[in-house]
Amino acid sequence: MTDRNTAEQAEQGNMIKDPDNWVTGDQPMTGAQRSYLHTLAEEAHVEVDDDLTKAEASKKIDELQEKTGRGVD
Repeated sequence: MTDRNTAEQAEQGNMIKDPDNWVTGDQPMTGAQRSYLHTLAEEAHVEVDDDLTKAEASKKIDELQEKTGRGVD
């Protein structure tokens, strides 16, 4: 028998994973993350640090998407 979290992960596949659990999360953010992060930061009228890790950048992107309305389906 599978627990609920395992069943939900199976439905979603590995597409959604907590950035804190990323194997490469402590590496520097990617160029794509940097570009999108700066676009969102400009729209949100905030400054962002260029020295974020991949995981930190992902979390900040999620935060700014919510703030700017870009993350809304």
